[in-house]
Amino acid sequence: MTPSQFVSALEAMSLPSVFNPWRDRCPVHDVADAAARRRHNLESFLEAAIRAKVRTMWIARDLGYRGGRRTGVPLTDEVHLAAAASLLGGVSLDRATDGPPMAERTAAIVWRVLGRIGSPVILWNVFPFHPHDNDDPMSNRCHTRFEREETWPLLEALIEMVQPTRIVAIGRDASLALSELGVETSAVRHPSYGGQAEFISGMYELYGVTPDQPAHRQLSFMDEDTDWRSAKLVAAG
Repeated sequence: MTPSQFVSALEAMSLPSVFNPWRDRCPVHDVADAAARRRHNLESFLEAAIRAKVRTMWIARDLGYRGGRRTGVPLTDEVHLAAAASLLGGVSLDRATDGPPMAERTAAIVWRVLGRIGSPVILWNVFPFHPHDNDDPMSNRCHTRFEREETWPLLEALIEMVQPTRIVAIGRDASLALSELGVETSAVRHPSYGGQAEFISGMYELYGVTPDQPAHRQLSFMDEDTDWRSAKLVAAG
């Protein structure tokens, strides 16, 4: 499966009380072609990563309404969309919403850590969409087992496409879900609900980063067959 085919498969999925950012349009915040912009963002992200042979994935639980729901790039809010574009070597990642850029706490911490470790990753979620309460599309809830099982083939297809040598599960829910799929992972605490310090220390331990090490001003995608490709990171926090 190619990135284009993968994004098309995402677009085709529809579930109740679930916002699919690559298919759906929010009538409150989205511009007219928001879903198309988010498809472009994700396809560009994946194409650049696969071209550069990135072999590490960070996988959390599901999309939040302040982050990937709006941008189409998991674990990336609008405040860090430019950082993601720079990480990929200057690809075009477009905002899909009106109004001021919205920040998400989890995304801010993830990008803070990326700035420290200076190592490229593919960001994803066990459940790729944004699950919300029936009467509140701007709420966050945990996806159900049924929803996860409906979308397992998408996660399996992505793993097959990327062929990762390391998968980091962000949070207990993601770790347990991935173990059910038979995916071997390294697990770290999710940064929400008081887990910020444990998430940061866990990632630092995995990557051999000392707490006082300065943030990298450059993040690079490494192609195993070519030279390092550098991209400026807009460091968070």
